[in-house]
Amino acid sequence: MTNVIPRFWNPRAGAAIIALFACLFMTDGAWAQPGQEAREALSAAVNRIMADIKSPDFSNPATREAARGRIENEVYKIFDFGEFSSRTVGPRWKQFSAEEKKRFADAFAKLLFNTYLNKVTGYNGEQVAYNGETVSPDGKLAEVKTTITLKDGKRTPVNYRMLLKDGSWRVYDVIIENISLVRNYRTQFQDILKSATPDQLIERINQKAKEVIAQGAGK
Repeated sequence: MTNVIPRFWNPRAGAAIIALFACLFMTDGAWAQPGQEAREALSAAVNRIMADIKSPDFSNPATREAARGRIENEVYKIFDFGEFSSRTVGPRWKQFSAEEKKRFADAFAKLLFNTYLNKVTGYNGEQVAYNGETVSPDGKLAEVKTTITLKDGKRTPVNYRMLLKDGSWRVYDVIIENISLVRNYRTQFQDILKSATPDQLIERINQKAKEVIAQGAGK
């Protein structure tokens, strides 16, 4: 078994999280149900997250941990990491035990959350425009389409795929410049699972999450 830890973070994901947390600058427009509900759920979570990131609590070492906890709660509410995990692993997900599924989802969520938090703390006022949405015939899936304009003028399309589960809209994939994060991670994870067990994959993800957390602590 190789000891090489794969690259778990595609640089394009930085654009995704900046777009996600910059949504409070959205352009208002006419939105049809249920796409409007999906967009509003995303926007509401983002506004609460940004309020904490901009608050004195987040910049104060004495209160930063509490603010970080509130941000984490909001991120976990808007992202369905269980759905993200199952779609990322793909067909092999059925071979994971219930315990392995939970540990994988927890590890993957920790990796994504801390990577995202590191990115969003470097938010520089990027602007986001909403371009509409597509909704499945049964009204249970929606893709909210956005374009992020960076400070240098570069425009990047970033779309959020959301599903309606237990009455709430949750993000289960992010599409950056037509590249799916789920598909990107799936390629990496499937390569690992050719020669590694689910436990070994989970350990690698946990190790990568620790590295990301250490990077954030050093800022």
